[in-house]
Parts: sequence; C-alpha cells; structure tokens
Amino acid sequence: MRFLTDRKRATGKGSAHTGTEHHWYMTVSAVGLAFMLPTWIYIFGSALGQSHEDVLATFARPFPAILTALVLVVGMQHFAKGATMMIEDYARGSARKILIIGAISLSYAITASGLFALIRIAL
Repeated sequence: MRFLTDRKRATGKGSAHTGTEHHWYMTVSAVGLAFMLPTWIYIFGSALGQSHEDVLATFARPFPAILTALVLVVGMQHFAKGATMMIEDYARGSARKILIIGAISLSYAITASGLFALIRIAL
C-alpha cells in the first residue's frame, strides 16, 4: 500500500508545476505574520506620539528592532508573492512582465529602505 499525502499527490500538477509550493509558502508566511503583527503593532503604537529620543530608544532595543525587521522582510516577500500571483491571473503579455517586475522591485525597495532606516536607528 502506498502512503501518499494530499500534498504529495498535488506536487507537479498544474500548468506551472509550482502551485503547491507557492500555496505552502503563502500559508506559512501568513501564519507567521498573524503572530508577529499584533506584537509589532503594540510596540509601534506605544512609540507613537513619544519624543524622538524615546522612539529611538524603543527601536534601539534588540527585540523591537528584530521584530520590526522580520515583519518588514516577511511582509514584503508575502506582498511580492501575492501581487505576482494576482498579476499572473489578470494580466497578459508584456504588461504582465512589466507589472511583475514592478511589484517585485517595489517590494525590494521598501524592504531595503526600511532595513536601512532600522539599522540607522538601532546602531
């Protein structure tokens, strides 16, 4: 008797042969963000309205800085994958390629500028 899981049966199916891996990545990143975002929103919300020095002191601590970096990186990768999937579904031809490149470039630009700002604050 062969013991195949549903995921193993679906691997390699579909036109792109990567649907299962993409769905699995999106599910894992969504669950990760669901745990990280409430904590980050609490930290960020408590820093809102404080003086510049207090905000710098908050994000200079290791936990808020690392959590902010994780939320930024995972969130932007999740955005890039989701936007790519949406564009693949609704756009055709050259517009599809341009929009995918634009979405991924936007994601990388936001990630890079956010991490640069965080590093400037934390160090």
